Amino acid sequence: MSVSLTENAARQIKKQLDKRGKGLGLKLGTKKYGCSGYAYTLDYSDALVENDVVFEEFGVKVIISQTDLDLINGIQLDYRKEGLNEAFQFDNPNVTGTCGCGVSFSVS
Repeated sequence: MSVSLTENAARQIKKQLDKRGKGLGLKLGTKKYGCSGYAYTLDYSDALVENDVVFEEFGVKVIISQTDLDLINGIQLDYRKEGLNEAFQFDNPNVTGTCGCGVSFSVS
């Protein structure tokens, strides 16, 4: 099982946690959503709960619930700036399709 971050993503997570003033790391998950089935969720994590799995890279922790891990195993989280837009990007090898608006994804 693996989750990886680019340096840009790690830098942005650290920046957000520093601005917030607390937090163990970034909580990455999924929820049932949209026409394709799932969407990513991002939140701060202040403590670990049962079934959390921790991945650490560039000094930043990403926490994922064991129940979400099958959907996002192997994902690389990046943070990209394109023109005036900047956002986290998800490179998930498990995705088999996305909806037209790009908000939700499906897996096989």
